[in-house]
Amino acid sequence: MSERDDPGGAPGLRLPPSAVELLGGPVLGHVVSLNPDGSPHVTGVWLGMDGDDIVFASMYAWRKTKNLMRDPRVAVSVESGAFHASGLREYLVVRGRAEVVEGGAFALLRRLAETYMGPGTAFPPDELAGRTGYVMRVRAEEIGGVGPWTGAPPGLPEGHRGSG
Repeated sequence: MSERDDPGGAPGLRLPPSAVELLGGPVLGHVVSLNPDGSPHVTGVWLGMDGDDIVFASMYAWRKTKNLMRDPRVAVSVESGAFHASGLREYLVVRGRAEVVEGGAFALLRRLAETYMGPGTAFPPDELAGRTGYVMRVRAEEIGGVGPWTGAPPGLPEGHRGSG
């Protein structure tokens, strides 16, 4: 993990190559946004990378989009198909802030459909090509989980003493 220098943009962390590789595959992302009452809203999304940002899209202003327009705090998690040496399945958790950009959703979803549904897939359907939709750009502030992106194996919580 390294800080990124993005003049004019929000500060954030640069995801390590292992995390970028995971996010470039057909892994379903779990996005957590905050409802107006502060309760969490979780939804599954297709994820991709654009520069250092994690991106996902919506053709309509669904709850996740409205939540992120109001409060940009977000968490994204994905599960890897690999197992850590500890025996745990690897997973990535990224906490950060999302920028909601109007427009570009159709093109992004078409690109992601190639990864998630297969080459030559025409999704979303052509009749939605005129809709602007929304692209969410997540800038990482904290990276966690279990896997090479954390730089250390999972361990016991600080202050924990084993029994026996």
